[in-house]
Amino acid sequence: MNKSKEITIYDLAKALKMSPSTVSRGLQDHPEISKNTKKKILQMARHMEYRSNTFASNLRKQNTHTIGVILHELHSYFIISVLAGIEKAASKAGYNLIIGHSSETAKLEAANADNLFNKRVDGLIASLAYDTENLSHFDQYKKKQIPIVFFDRVMEDEEGVKVIIDNYKNGYEATMHLIDEGCKNIAHITGSLKRNVYAGRLRGYKKALEDSGLKYRESYILENDLTEEASVLAARQILKMKPLPDGIFITKDLCAAVVMHTLKDLGKRVPEDIAIVGFNNDEISRIVEPQLTTVNYPGITMGEIACTHLINHLSGISDINLTQTIIIKSELIVRGSSLKKKHVLTETT
Repeated sequence: MNKSKEITIYDLAKALKMSPSTVSRGLQDHPEISKNTKKKILQMARHMEYRSNTFASNLRKQNTHTIGVILHELHSYFIISVLAGIEKAASKAGYNLIIGHSSETAKLEAANADNLFNKRVDGLIASLAYDTENLSHFDQYKKKQIPIVFFDRVMEDEEGVKVIIDNYKNGYEATMHLIDEGCKNIAHITGSLKRNVYAGRLRGYKKALEDSGLKYRESYILENDLTEEASVLAARQILKMKPLPDGIFITKDLCAAVVMHTLKDLGKRVPEDIAIVGFNNDEISRIVEPQLTTVNYPGITMGEIACTHLINHLSGISDINLTQTIIIKSELIVRGSSLKKKHVLTETT
């Protein structure tokens, strides 16, 4: 079935026996066009099912009022909350979004960057894939002075605006909490250490051990993709460690929940035998039993700030190039999965 021809201003002008310029001004509610003429034009536009080509109009004005977004995944509660924050700020300012998904690969990330560039987005918001090693696929944006804001996963040593949390501080506090609860052999499950978020948390973990006089063991570090399958395998690997860890700091709540479930199935008590701290404050952290101690990662706030910062630059309110790094407040939320001392006191009284 053939699609019907798209109605243009010229078609309306022919049907109304008016000039295209008169029709155009009438559709834009121009004060020089009489109310009666505007009424005729609008009635004919509805009758002929005319649609205004806003995209083409914006191109003539050298902008599309569209922001591109590149996400490294779509099934994370954190990423969904960031996207909600971006959408809230974009909608408030009258911007549309085009979303690309890298599926954790640099190759697809680069393809998304090319696609959004060719769609003439006014600006870009991006979080890097697992295996991204350089930002060369964003060079075309720099050449055209199209602003980019990176969030969460960023290249810390590269130029550009970044919206992040203090991953080092959070890693330190999460590990120190386990130490304060009496843990002396603490394992760490992390994602790709190429990414700043995981590398920062590992540095914090190491520093907490150092400050507490505890030994750092390379064998206690498990680096994987944090999927459900990898999490089950990690739990089994932990049970083979010597000495057996009495605490685990895990950099993603879903992974932490699966590890906890697997350990319990294999006969270990949480937190009595092994205390656990996760990261992100995902919904699953409040559903599992015991509830998961975690780090609150304010995704909606991060999305709003990233998008607002970009739009303010596009609107001329501020200069994006004057700010390199925006650090958002995050904090440890203590719940039952890590409270080892409480259970020790209960057992001894």
